[in-house]
Amino acid sequence: MLNTDEDKLIEMMSDLGQRARSAAKPLSIASAEQKKLALRFMAEAIIASKKEILAANRLDIEQAEKAGTAPAFIDRLMLNEERLQSIADGIAAIAELPDPVGEVIAAWERPNGLHFERVRTPLGVIGVIYESRPNVTADAGALCLKAGNAVILRGGSDSAHSSAAIHKALVAGLVKAGLPADAIQMVPTTDRAAVGEMLKGLSGNIDVIVPRGGKSLVARVQSEARVPVFAHLEGLCHIYVDASAKPDMAEAVVVNAKMRRTGICGAAETLLIDKNAEPKLMVGVLDALKNAGCELRATQEVLDHYPDATMAVDEDFRTEYLDAIITVALVDGIDGAIDHISEYSSHHTEAVIAEDLDVVSRFFNELDSAILLHNASTQFADGGEFGMGAEIGIATGKMHARGPVGVEQLTSFKYRVSGNGQTRA
Repeated sequence: MLNTDEDKLIEMMSDLGQRARSAAKPLSIASAEQKKLALRFMAEAIIASKKEILAANRLDIEQAEKAGTAPAFIDRLMLNEERLQSIADGIAAIAELPDPVGEVIAAWERPNGLHFERVRTPLGVIGVIYESRPNVTADAGALCLKAGNAVILRGGSDSAHSSAAIHKALVAGLVKAGLPADAIQMVPTTDRAAVGEMLKGLSGNIDVIVPRGGKSLVARVQSEARVPVFAHLEGLCHIYVDASAKPDMAEAVVVNAKMRRTGICGAAETLLIDKNAEPKLMVGVLDALKNAGCELRATQEVLDHYPDATMAVDEDFRTEYLDAIITVALVDGIDGAIDHISEYSSHHTEAVIAEDLDVVSRFFNELDSAILLHNASTQFADGGEFGMGAEIGIATGKMHARGPVGVEQLTSFKYRVSGNGQTRA
């Protein structure tokens, strides 16, 4: 990886911004067919470069293991043939999505005969700053391209080799389709000062920043950014099991929500159980988690019924474990669940397991997280599962983009107004 002194780094980053801005114009007017072709070539290039990408990933894994990185984070970093195929399939799926650019979102006529249209347009140049997960390189590059945007990618140092190899394949697809190679650029240094330059906006050449990573990264971006930010906060996700829940469903969904992949942002971190439920419902769910290898950290009220757990402290309810650990508490029905989630949630994803539709209605209406699920695992918090092909992240803010950030969320809009000689009195 390149390391530079401050002046050279600023010059290098400025050059990236200028090249991205230059690439953004032809992208904004590229045809839907040309973008689709580029994405198909990119997917093919990922598979054709399989050996090189997996070899690069092995270097990253070896470095992570030497550094004593936690297994859950290594799982997020790891690529294999199946995951690489999934990355390629995701790009191919994005290729087949409707092109958002030029879509007429709304149209109406005024009494004076003027015809108004609200039309989707690209944002321009997007900066994506992320950690650990090399698949974000492909997802972000493909989504930004589909929405007609140029993108500057800055991945984490722990996935530098993997991301560089994937980026090379993406550029090959662009060039083969006749689109500018600078449409998808990768910051070629692990120097943290490069992030600072991106947050300044690269002399007005970055239109929006998308951070995807841990709390410290997102906090830095929100604190320092001089351009708009689509914030992806930590996934402090909750799952509430109501007294009306079907026991078998509750066990299956809770185990999947926590244990399918513990290192992703949609993994459940806190389990809330209705204190009015039959004791066997709670015991069944906790046994299922325990048997799946999950560590339970519980309140005293839970321990009174289920002593095979450790005592939780308040900080546990504020922790995104990204590991096989879950915090458990009893709550007084849907009122208690809503109060607890409202206090501790990061507004990412919450789920309710219940058959009582009044409970479900209150859960949906009174909670303000980006994604709410009923009788389904929190691990469906994923753009691919939403039918978006992929996503850059889960936006937890309320402005512009919220929930999975896919191609539509990577566009703005403009108004087209047509008349036949109208003048205003």
